[in-house]
Amino acid sequence: MDNYSMFLPSYTIGPGAYETVKEICPRYGKTAVVIGGHRAMNAAREALDAAVRPDIKILDYIWFGGECSYGNVNTIAADKTIAKADMIFAVGGGKAVDTAKCVGEITGKPVFSFPTIASNCSCCTSVSIMYTSEGVFVEPHFFEKPPVHAFINTKIISESPVKYMWAGMGDTYAKFYEARISSRGDTLEHFTALGVEMSGMCAAPIFMYGQKALEDNRRHENSYELQQVVLAITVSTAMVSIFVTRDHTPDYNSGLAHAVFYALTAFPLLEENHLHGEVVALGVLILLIADKQYEEFERVYNFNRVTGLPISIFDVEITEEQLKSVLPRMTTLSDVRHYPYEVTVPMLEEAFSYLEEYNKKRRE
Repeated sequence: MDNYSMFLPSYTIGPGAYETVKEICPRYGKTAVVIGGHRAMNAAREALDAAVRPDIKILDYIWFGGECSYGNVNTIAADKTIAKADMIFAVGGGKAVDTAKCVGEITGKPVFSFPTIASNCSCCTSVSIMYTSEGVFVEPHFFEKPPVHAFINTKIISESPVKYMWAGMGDTYAKFYEARISSRGDTLEHFTALGVEMSGMCAAPIFMYGQKALEDNRRHENSYELQQVVLAITVSTAMVSIFVTRDHTPDYNSGLAHAVFYALTAFPLLEENHLHGEVVALGVLILLIADKQYEEFERVYNFNRVTGLPISIFDVEITEEQLKSVLPRMTTLSDVRHYPYEVTVPMLEEAFSYLEEYNKKRRE
């Protein structure tokens, strides 16, 4: 008889999300260290300080180091203030939160997440995406559990730069296509089948509410549409990730769209000037072309075009020569290791060529 343990995200969402900190965190201790990005900690500090008083003392605010790398994780874990803290508060975007989650694993401290942007699902997942100190992708680092609780303050998120939600939408709808394709043809266990079926909630709200949510984000308006998109980005995607990623089963958590992104991180300009989900959105177009889903390709292409997400390699400042040099790496990454067919260099050449020809026709 199989015995499964499934740890699902716990979260509070809304403009008053921090009001629940004193209801949830004190049972884990009385002191905390905040780990995050500089801008994120500045954005959340006033509200967070007010939310914890007088029940919890924040010992320090520590910068995460700029990259989610094992070097930064080990440096922060060795900080004497971390040893004194009962809890870790992870504040910011994906790389900051992922770094804090790794620090929590090494030190055995419970982690609570406070996303300040809606660019990805890190605040609710049990994985950290690891990079080198130069920003080149290394590997996914999996944990048994996600953060104890995520406090998703939509007021703070609505006031954040719109580019983060914009990119987050691309990373989110990718989950739907990648989970469906990666699991195609397999007999799925109950929990995996649940994850694949739930992946529709990573796409439907984005296409339904995404354009309006971006407009509201620009106006710093904490609207219903914005909250639905934030939920899709931070919670729906995390739930799917947890259900479809197990040690003893194939990994349906990723696919060709992410292989496109990770291969292109070989060029520093990509990560300097472009966001993860932005490039993944381009990867979804390639994924759909390679999978011969031309009608769905047109749907996503039109959404990208309307919202300003990439529709060409030139939109992310990659030349044809650079692309050609990393195509072989795209075929070997773990994202396409379990796929319903072999991803080959000729297949990718054809897909990228199709996209640029399609762009040419649309311009004409």
